[in-house]
Amino acid sequence: MTATRGLEGVVATTSSISSIIDDTLTYVGYNIDDLAENASFEEVIYLLWHGQLPTAGQLNELKEQLAKDAAVPQEVLNQFKTFPINKVHPMAAIRTAVSSLGLFDEEADVMEKDANYRKAVRLQAKLPTLVTAFARIRKGLEPIAPKRDLGFAANFLYMLTGEEPKDIAVEAFNKALVLHADHELNASTFTARVCVATLSDVYSGVTAAIGALKGPLHGGANEQVMKMLTEIGSVENVDSYIHEKLNNKEKIMGFGHRVYRKGDPRAKHLREMSEKLTKLTGESHFYEMSTKIENIVTSEKGLPPNVDFYSASVYHSLGIDHDLFTPIFAVSRVSGWLAHILEQYENNRLIRPRADYTGPGMQTYVPVEKRG
Repeated sequence: MTATRGLEGVVATTSSISSIIDDTLTYVGYNIDDLAENASFEEVIYLLWHGQLPTAGQLNELKEQLAKDAAVPQEVLNQFKTFPINKVHPMAAIRTAVSSLGLFDEEADVMEKDANYRKAVRLQAKLPTLVTAFARIRKGLEPIAPKRDLGFAANFLYMLTGEEPKDIAVEAFNKALVLHADHELNASTFTARVCVATLSDVYSGVTAAIGALKGPLHGGANEQVMKMLTEIGSVENVDSYIHEKLNNKEKIMGFGHRVYRKGDPRAKHLREMSEKLTKLTGESHFYEMSTKIENIVTSEKGLPPNVDFYSASVYHSLGIDHDLFTPIFAVSRVSGWLAHILEQYENNRLIRPRADYTGPGMQTYVPVEKRG
């Protein structure tokens, strides 16, 4: 056996959900560019779970299901108030809360196909409620219930701020949700499939995936990008800051990707939204800094930006706290996790790879009193 570090290039399963071929990302055969420009996030959820775009009736039914299941048990919300509220990272809080949701679901361990689908709807519906509730509770504010007449993207922003968002904010956030929904066999998706391949429940699979997404080399990258932009402060400081990082061989967050070679096809959509939103908020310097960083890193290191790079300034422009960037990633990506979990259950086989052993050879046990 020969080990492959990071399983790079290893094909671990078959899937009909999404693909990355020649630097083109598709969801069930639909180009991400087409979906980002035209689809609502609810349509994408349906597409990932059913393998086809919904009819008007099917879309309305899904929206009604999501609205009906958006409420979170009060006990879970009260749990947030017991956390060390100013110390815990939101991803840790959301990971714990999602696990707790399973305790209040009577179907948590029911493994029939219809029951698993109903749990998928509940989790998709409740993630925005959890994230926005935690964001408000830690500021001493009460959570805001969703409005049934608002779409998924608009409702998230409303529950976060208490104000109905402007159309451009809804457009930007919907586009970000669509772009982040699924991404083939990424680290968190693979984690979810490994977990449920043991026939563990849906809540365990999503909790495991959130744990993987929490890492800065996966979902946490966009938060680190905003931290970098804040540290740089102005366009004039970009050159010296980035070159110092490059000279010290430090990683510039938001650049490069294990799979893409010519560039992440999702980045350009968020780049456009970043330009529009930063201009509206009077913070164009964040976009200008970002483009200057992109020019330096791409020309000198050959690394184009990935989806995390411009999503940082987009979320900032929407007034979202920086440490909520990764939980928002989870609000979107749970749609993909759930699609893969349901697919794994359909044709399950325990995922159990091998390891290339590199330790010492055969040894003989020596009693403790005779060890030197």
